[in-house]
Amino acid sequence: MPLTSDWRSPHAADNLKNLERPGFAMEFLRRNPEYRQDYNRMARRVAAGTVSEEAATADLAHRWGLSFPVQPWPPCMRRTGSMAPGTSS
Repeated sequence: MPLTSDWRSPHAADNLKNLERPGFAMEFLRRNPEYRQDYNRMARRVAAGTVSEEAATADLAHRWGLSFPVQPWPPCMRRTGSMAPGTSS
């Protein structure tokens, strides 16, 4: 898992100041150890083929109170997920 940046650094603090509520909430959530474990568990289940990506995402969203108001990228255009813990915004 990639290391997260030091949230106490001036650069990180400046980035957080510019976030709107959803972005700030995501930054807070992605640092939550329980969310990180849950996300990794979901990713392993999808990779193993025991659950579809859509079902796993819906389950994760339900448990963590997440909503996705826009349609996700089609699989051929998908980038590294911003919901992934440890990614920086």
